[in-house]
Amino acid sequence: MIKLDAISLQRGSKPLLEQASAVFHPKQKIAIIGANGSGKSSLFQLLLGKLPVDEGELSVPSGWHIAHMAQEISAIDRNALDYVMDGDQQLRDIESRLKHAEDNEDHHQLAQLHQQLDSIDGYNARVRAEQLMQGLGFAIDDTDKPVNSFSGGWRIRLNLAQALMCPSDLLLLDEPTNHLDIDATLWLEQWLQRYPGTLVLISHDRDFIDSVCDIIANIEHRKLLSYRGNYSAFERQRAERLSQQQANFEKQQRRVAEIHSFVNRFRAKATKARQAQSRLKELQRMELIAPAHIDSPFNFSFPEPERFSDPLLNFSHAELGYPQSPVIHQLNLSIHPNSRIGLLGANGAGKSTLIKSLANELALISGERIEGEHLKLGYFSQHQMQALDLQASPALHLQRLSPKASEQSIRNFLGGFNFNGDMALETIENFSGGEKARLALAIVVWQKPNLLLLDEPTNHLDLEMCHALTVALQAFTGAVILVSHDRHLLRNTVDQLLLVHDGVAENFEGDLQDYTRWLLSGDSKIAQNNSSAKTSNIDKKLQRQQAAEARKKLQPINKSIARIEKNIDKNSDELSSLEQSLAESSLYEEDNKNQLQQLLQQQGKLKQQGDELEEQWLALHDELEAIAGH
Repeated sequence: MIKLDAISLQRGSKPLLEQASAVFHPKQKIAIIGANGSGKSSLFQLLLGKLPVDEGELSVPSGWHIAHMAQEISAIDRNALDYVMDGDQQLRDIESRLKHAEDNEDHHQLAQLHQQLDSIDGYNARVRAEQLMQGLGFAIDDTDKPVNSFSGGWRIRLNLAQALMCPSDLLLLDEPTNHLDIDATLWLEQWLQRYPGTLVLISHDRDFIDSVCDIIANIEHRKLLSYRGNYSAFERQRAERLSQQQANFEKQQRRVAEIHSFVNRFRAKATKARQAQSRLKELQRMELIAPAHIDSPFNFSFPEPERFSDPLLNFSHAELGYPQSPVIHQLNLSIHPNSRIGLLGANGAGKSTLIKSLANELALISGERIEGEHLKLGYFSQHQMQALDLQASPALHLQRLSPKASEQSIRNFLGGFNFNGDMALETIENFSGGEKARLALAIVVWQKPNLLLLDEPTNHLDLEMCHALTVALQAFTGAVILVSHDRHLLRNTVDQLLLVHDGVAENFEGDLQDYTRWLLSGDSKIAQNNSSAKTSNIDKKLQRQQAAEARKKLQPINKSIARIEKNIDKNSDELSSLEQSLAESSLYEEDNKNQLQQLLQQQGKLKQQGDELEEQWLALHDELEAIAGH
């Protein structure tokens, strides 16, 4: 087992851990969570033996083989497949000794070494390395390319593949999903679920943690607090503990009110969204765990956009990409003030091309791009972080955008992103990746956009900041286009999914669960790259018969749903009209007391009817889901 006994750790003048203790048992899968700068990566360095403890004792079984995912890679000429195979040091050692034995014609040694190679499945090592690369999104012809031909994100994927290639008792992964798309993330989840050793990972991707981990170790107040279960279980347990603290009650209630507000806003248009059912259930769950985030250092919101155009942006018969290599063909897309679109698709399919074209950073090859008169873009991407002025402070970055803004208003705003005190005024050259990402996001929010384009906004953010971003996006009244591997963020902030694949961008009819099923079916690359995927042998005629039977069962349910949706619309219109009447100030005069009472009673009845209709609607969708699942 791994045992931390009263560990204290300090980096420079900053204490990270003080008298922290924990025990991790073999084969457990542990997620280390905590705020940026709390000591997660330093804890990894302790486990790797690269950092000594200041006090206390750390013990890791001496015979354990440890694999870890490096965060940096040198630009080397070695081909990618060989680089991945280098992760298996025992394999490379045997291969080296084999070559030496062959050179010396030592047949006895050759026989022994070939036996050792067979015992570690060395003859299949190349195939295993290729499968790892394909699962992580590399193409077949990428295997022979030199490592230095890949961009930074793809090199990190090579580091991940190398770590997975290494036979290990303990696997340490630091933000493994940062440079993955949803397809590769799902593949990695499946691989880690089958991993037989002890896993310790750092991640801000809550769905990924939920799927893989059974222990949460939270660095909180310089202690290491362990919770049994996945991240959702941790939130519930922590919420129960924190909700009992009276001092935090008001903040908790404000957060619950924000979630209620979003639920009500979403319900108004939920009836026509296939994702509505799972979304409403998710929002109900969010209310239960709201207290788990009441002590978050982040508290910001997107300002109300000053003006809108409808549409904000329109593409007509657009060819996207580069003149010699178009990526997306004949795109017709209108973005309205209430559009909330999530982009799906494998890396290289064209999601970034699409969002760069929307941001007007990439000119159309052909077709038409029409901007609304009042369009105001807010674009977040990884290169926004690279464009930050390292010699400027967070406050100065905003002051340059708004010279007339007061220093106090800027500092108040930056406080919501946890740039407090001197941190708001010091240069950012020593900021961490997470702190730079927060500043780049703050700059976007400050400019009051009415169309947000977000390309992997959660990379480098910790879980609390991801949660704060989710809540802020829910309350944002403008349009959102989002590319993210973070399924929790997508599920809670968008209501339309656009799938980019095979040169087109088209509506995906379904929710993220449907997309996951599609990825794991025979219709996508992830299924083709997953060695455990099985080819269905169901007879085509039988499939057609089963589909017809399912349609027959679904028909009356769909009719009932359509009828209820009409009633929900009618109820919503009546309630809206009634609430307009209740807004009349004259109604609250003494002479109109009886009329006010009647209207309030009527409002209560309409709200109750609306809740009952929604429950019926959800129950019918449960039936649909149950039938579709058989």
